[in-house]
Amino acid sequence: MDRITTPFDIASTAADVVAGIDLHGKRAIVTGGASGIGVETARALAGAGAEVTLAVRDLDAGDRVARDIQETTQGGTVDVRRLELTDLAGVDSFVADWTGPLDILVNNAGVMATPETYTAQGWELQFATNHLGHFKLAHGLRGALAAAHHARIVSVSSSAHFRSPVIFDDLFFRFMPYDPWAAYGQSKTANVLFAVEATRRWAADGITANSLMPGAIATNLQRHTGGAQTPPDKRKTTEQGASTSVLLATSPLLEGVGGRYFVNNQEAVVVDRPTNDMTGVAPYALDPANAERLWDVSLELLGI
Repeated sequence: MDRITTPFDIASTAADVVAGIDLHGKRAIVTGGASGIGVETARALAGAGAEVTLAVRDLDAGDRVARDIQETTQGGTVDVRRLELTDLAGVDSFVADWTGPLDILVNNAGVMATPETYTAQGWELQFATNHLGHFKLAHGLRGALAAAHHARIVSVSSSAHFRSPVIFDDLFFRFMPYDPWAAYGQSKTANVLFAVEATRRWAADGITANSLMPGAIATNLQRHTGGAQTPPDKRKTTEQGASTSVLLATSPLLEGVGGRYFVNNQEAVVVDRPTNDMTGVAPYALDPANAERLWDVSLELLGI
């Protein structure tokens, strides 16, 4: 299985990677599309002609972003729908309201390093939001993705996956002392494992999924961390941060390819310890046995 490399790098923008690609007739959902890199992901997809739905918690913010995208692009239309990933009934309603095929699902929304918080089900907030909510959404939309033929799922992860594998024996910190970064890391590892197993289970339906590290970008995601923790020379703009998501959603190089993890628009190399430059991927995040186990646990937790 050859490693995928592309002409793009850390400085490339979302507009750079989608240049020359025609998405007219394609339909996309971007969760968290009203802020941060979600805005620029949606802008690049719409600019290439896609019909984009912003799945957001704040409809007013979503409407403002939708208007801005339509004013700044000559591409496709932008729709706004409410989605709160920890509201399981709301996820079901979002899925029930979706009609027709879906070509691209970008699981972009997320929370980072939050204070110790649990959902009504007793699930730790970051795992519930970043993994379980997106899992339920993608699972519910499987038929729409299959109907599109050659659909792609993009799972936004992070180099924070180095901070923790999925701790199957204590997913919700009922025994271990809660650590916000360990919880975030576990949820980001889960995002990678989801892409691995979704590809294995759904490739026969023409659905592939890949995951990525967007880079260090100063956005609202960092509201619980005191701001950017990365040296200025290693930070990206939101346009640069969205580039790898857009690459995975649109590049011909990714046609039929799934279960891989990308950084700076290149497939990451598996490493045996974290790297200072935030590239690389931990072997436990791509492990097929871990991916299958997480899938089964997720089905059980969600009652699917």
